[in-house]
Amino acid sequence: MSRRTAIRIVTATLLTAAALIFRPDRAIQGATGNVAQTLCSEVFVSGLPEARVYAQSLAPNPGLRLLGPLLRHKVDRTDRAVEASWAGLFASRSTYRGAAGCRLAYGRPPEPAPLLAPPTLRTDSLAGPAPVETENPVLKAALDHIFAEPAKPPHRWVRAVVIVHHGRIVAERYAPGIGVDTPLLGYSASKTAINALVGVLVRQGRLEVDAPAPVAAWKPGDPRRAITLDNLLRMTSGLAVEETDTGFDPTSQMLFVEPDMAAFAASRRLKTKPGERFDYASPNTLLVASIIRQKVGGSETDVLNFARRELFDPVGMRGVVFETDAAGTPIGSTRMLAPARDWARLGLLYLHDGVVDGRRILPEGWVAWSTRPTLGSDYGAGLWTNAGDAPNAKGRVRAGMPRDAYFASGRLGQRIYVLPSQDLVIVRMGATWSPDFDIAGDLRLIRETIAALEPVPRP
Repeated sequence: MSRRTAIRIVTATLLTAAALIFRPDRAIQGATGNVAQTLCSEVFVSGLPEARVYAQSLAPNPGLRLLGPLLRHKVDRTDRAVEASWAGLFASRSTYRGAAGCRLAYGRPPEPAPLLAPPTLRTDSLAGPAPVETENPVLKAALDHIFAEPAKPPHRWVRAVVIVHHGRIVAERYAPGIGVDTPLLGYSASKTAINALVGVLVRQGRLEVDAPAPVAAWKPGDPRRAITLDNLLRMTSGLAVEETDTGFDPTSQMLFVEPDMAAFAASRRLKTKPGERFDYASPNTLLVASIIRQKVGGSETDVLNFARRELFDPVGMRGVVFETDAAGTPIGSTRMLAPARDWARLGLLYLHDGVVDGRRILPEGWVAWSTRPTLGSDYGAGLWTNAGDAPNAKGRVRAGMPRDAYFASGRLGQRIYVLPSQDLVIVRMGATWSPDFDIAGDLRLIRETIAALEPVPRP
């Protein structure tokens, strides 16, 4: 065998091995799934223009840019669906399903939308139907600053800010084409809603966070049976479910390739002992969402109606759209849409220790447990926290965020800040592509908002 032939054989072998390990086909399939699902959700649920959604929510994505002009999509307004493909291959299709939002088809015909109970109509205690415009010059300047676009990319593209003080909206602002009723995608801020639903089931005596997670795929003798619900909520399960947002990572492929996301998450091996290491990854949350679905009846209709009846309606969140996978499991890691005011109501639930209008929704002590730092990180159990000594938490405190503050956070700058010492909730939604999603801009907004509002009177 000649040297050249040997080199060719070795090269071909290495390339084949790399393809089998990294599965570029699945990465491309995930990319088309991302395009189809994001466009479907933000065009048909949020009501945003197709060009705006692609320019703000997709085009800046480095992985999608690598695929170049061969990555194409089509919005079908007749069937209310979006199809995306690369070079005519790896097609993904997402279809709008009314109150259940959009769902990827996974090569199957569209399923009928579930029969959901309508939200309960009630008087809005936060504000009237029109956006609240502040006359406070300091607060107005704070909104000007957070909405101001930098001279060059990455853009902020802030879509909504809502500021709630003493239980009332004192200021809010929306980008053009977005209003008080526009459902906005929360990405990982959705995890806080999953935390709340677990809290409801704990209060009802139907779940225990310290008990082994009831995952049917983990049979007796399986070391994964040691994983608790606490481990899943705190991202300490030890499962090999890395999240790098590259398209090659298990999380990306779970979200846009796998029809049963929780089953995929349950199939992952252990890489560390449960409870020993914090490793933030969305498949943990999908397992929790699947557990919730099984506990409340098992079907998509059961779980969505449970969420509306036991959480969203009592809290006053009338505009929530929670998307599901093909198994009917809410994609609780990333796919809840809600108007900015509804996100603020979720923040108020935590600010008020899980009580709304005198009714306890979350068990006593749940908020304190949820905001307790996990293994030296600045993450609790579905919320990020300033408690503890994690560098990020200490940095936020130095920058002016109160020590007792905590927040829900999703990619592209979806954040719900809860500041108990100020009796304050601040919601900020956007399509912000800076590496930290403009946390510095948010910290300035928080500092300026605190300065603009009178301190809470001491008892």
